[in-house]
Amino acid sequence: MGNGALDGAVIAVAGAGGPAGRAALLRLAEAGAVVVGSDNDPERLAEAVDAARYAHGGATVTGDTVDLLDLDSTREWAARTEREFGRVDGLVHLVGGWRGSETFTKTSVDDWDLLELLLVRTVLHTSLAFHEGLQRSDRGRYVLISAAGASRPTAGNAAYAAAKAAAEAWALAMGDYFRKAGGEQGPTSAAVILVVKALVHDAMRADRPNAKFAGFTDVRDLAEAIAGVWDKPAAELNGNRLWLTEKP
Repeated sequence: MGNGALDGAVIAVAGAGGPAGRAALLRLAEAGAVVVGSDNDPERLAEAVDAARYAHGGATVTGDTVDLLDLDSTREWAARTEREFGRVDGLVHLVGGWRGSETFTKTSVDDWDLLELLLVRTVLHTSLAFHEGLQRSDRGRYVLISAAGASRPTAGNAAYAAAKAAAEAWALAMGDYFRKAGGEQGPTSAAVILVVKALVHDAMRADRPNAKFAGFTDVRDLAEAIAGVWDKPAAELNGNRLWLTEKP
């Protein structure tokens, strides 16, 4: 396994049980990282952890069922991770969700209520829980996955785009914390945003064999981009958006 920037790094992955999370666990384990996944679905999480362990024998991949909507539980996850492994070098935020409407006027406030929890509140909690540990690391990274729609919202995607934009703003504020903590020498840790149009995985292609999925990012390519974040200097990454799709 890996002997690069991720070798021996301790990386927490929020939303590890979904397709993007599974791909991230596999890629990070392949790179030699200790990977600590969390999800609110224990069965789905166990399958993802087992798949990464099986694919990369000898890799340390563990899973914690964590309610990321509870700040105390999220803080305990962060503290437990650092306590058990001695450090924490990354938090990859892969908690997703989507709601849309036919038109702007048909937008449901209920959609915003749900998306604010999934896409914003979980970012608040993971960033507040992990920021001190990441700052203590010599290669700390907070990686947020966002959507191009946050920069150019469409009428039917108001709630989703607004939630993504709010999450981006919060992550950028975290980046300012890292910048200030670094002082004149510059940041040693970074908050970075990876921007996609949307994600696609094998099950989606199987369900819709004739679909083009134009501009979509495969979850394996996303996982590769996530791993690549540790190859770049913190000062180059911190407070920036890395586009994995065409800018709108």
